[in-house]
Amino acid sequence: MTVPKLALSDNTEAALGKSRADVIVAATVQGPDGVELAAGARPLDAALGGSLRAALDALGATGKAEEVVKVPTFGGVSASVVLAVGLGKPDSDGAHTAEQVRRAAGAAGRALSGSKRALVTLSTVDLQAAVEGAVLGAYTFSGYKSEPGDGPVTALDFATPTEGTTREHRATLKAAGAIAESVTIARDLINTPPNDLFPASFADRARTLAEAEGLAVEVLDEKALKRKGYGGILGVGGGSVRQPRLVRVSYKGPKAKKKIALVGKGITFDTGGISIKPAANMDNMTSDMSGAAAVLASVVLAAKLNYPLEVTATIPLAENMPSATAYRPGDVLTMYGGKTVEVLNTDAEGRLVLADAMVRAAEDEPDYLIETATLTGAQLVALGTRTAGIMGSDEFRDRVAGIAQATGEGGWAMPLPEELREGLDSRLADLANVAGQRWGGMLTAGVFLREFVAEGLPWAHIDIAGPSYNTGGAWGYTGKGGTGIPVRTIAAVLADIAANG
Repeated sequence: MTVPKLALSDNTEAALGKSRADVIVAATVQGPDGVELAAGARPLDAALGGSLRAALDALGATGKAEEVVKVPTFGGVSASVVLAVGLGKPDSDGAHTAEQVRRAAGAAGRALSGSKRALVTLSTVDLQAAVEGAVLGAYTFSGYKSEPGDGPVTALDFATPTEGTTREHRATLKAAGAIAESVTIARDLINTPPNDLFPASFADRARTLAEAEGLAVEVLDEKALKRKGYGGILGVGGGSVRQPRLVRVSYKGPKAKKKIALVGKGITFDTGGISIKPAANMDNMTSDMSGAAAVLASVVLAAKLNYPLEVTATIPLAENMPSATAYRPGDVLTMYGGKTVEVLNTDAEGRLVLADAMVRAAEDEPDYLIETATLTGAQLVALGTRTAGIMGSDEFRDRVAGIAQATGEGGWAMPLPEELREGLDSRLADLANVAGQRWGGMLTAGVFLREFVAEGLPWAHIDIAGPSYNTGGAWGYTGKGGTGIPVRTIAAVLADIAANG
């Protein structure tokens, strides 16, 4: 996807009259007595002679969250249409959260399809949230349609907030635009069909993205993986004619004081292997590389924003297919680093490729490890489709969970109970890849991964099985298909480490 061109605009009545936008986005509020105008929309109402509020009342607008109402301007300003979008109810202090702004801007972004230029006034409430929401809401993926229809809005101007300096606002616009663009990179990868996105082609795309930012890239093919002993990746990928890969993308920022390892699950398609999945909804398994897409986009973003950190993304890529060469239930795999795993279910493949990658990532002696994966259906059972489960070492897990909630991507800290470990005991190997009972499946997967984390390394595992791929209707800044979660969370964690250690 091509991201809309972004710019700052003044926020005066004179500027509204001179704006080249064909649509002006104004925020409404759900007040106790009906629809109200947010502060940033009042100059527009004044420029229209006070008619905007009356028109919204006449059209039955309420100001509820993500409500979109179009109002013609009849020549009162240069734009022909006002797109009024609801922020919803304010808090007790009359304020709205960044996530309310982000979702309202996202609803507006979706409604702006086919427009050339829009002036967004939600930015006077929260500039970063407005930019992220509008860009992500405008996202479409239509490259495979012979008649793609209206494309996303071409350009977005954001009204300048009254507080802060022009320099600060420009920096915010740049950062927010880069973050949103990185999310769209992940979304594009997730939404690409598996016949076009497989281990080798993902590796090629990773190289292209990385080299455009001057990043170091290493790609191990199946021969190198065998030579170096990556038994988990080779086992999972052995059933496909499209052989596995391990990709490593490295960034070293100026005056870097901390080193962060990122690992993301890259199963480019998951049939379940010999333990094959039901046919219904198997097409959604095109998203089983969402973790890989997220960490690739995140290391590229770190370079774009010039974080004073060292960041390396280690990305295991495989296609889990049933065939005469596929790994079987009952096989024992020797993982990278030497541990052995008895395979009891070939559909518990993500933890096998991640284990190899996590051991390799730890060899760089990072200060922190962030790993993310569409790992377990149990995550959806426990937390639903919008809340990631976050596990790991207690302090870092809680830090990541708090940041995830602050970004609006959401996440919930989950435990790794010691008693679950005995369920992974194997009569043949160091451990089995699944437990003999179904309860606590998300946590058991986390316990398995913990076996491959270097001692003393602060670690967070983000299970995004539900949040990574939206199979329902669009909402806020989230359309159907790949969401790009948790790119914004990882970006915020990196920024927090850069600032606070």
